[in-house]
Amino acid sequence: MKKKNKKILLALILILIILISILTLMQEKKKTSKIANTTEISNKKIGWGILRNDKHEQPDLGAKNQKILEENQGIAIGDKEEKRIYLTFDEGYEAGYTPEILEKLKENNVTATFFITAHYLNTQPELVEQMIKEKHIVR
Repeated sequence: MKKKNKKILLALILILIILISILTLMQEKKKTSKIANTTEISNKKIGWGILRNDKHEQPDLGAKNQKILEENQGIAIGDKEEKRIYLTFDEGYEAGYTPEILEKLKENNVTATFFITAHYLNTQPELVEQMIKEKHIVR
């Protein structure tokens, strides 16, 4: 009788393990499966361009581009009566130049805009913190 009970117990444990495995696989499948409804996403083409001139004046954005900017709170051109330079840096990775750039900007009391990636933020948090502390724009 003891041998029969051991076999039943072993069979129940085996069934339980199989059930747990199946349930775990089903949960994993639910986590990774996502259905996207692409019919609700606009695929309308949006063109962008400017009309340059040869008189060293600001380019013409055109009414369509100006409307897109206004709708999205964008800025393309400042006041044409005031001469300004907008200094921007693309920071996808750190090649060792940013500390010196930040030093020169600070020495000359100049602020800039730094466009950073998530990778840059994750690998260079001290530099990003310094940019913010020194009142640069970080996007």
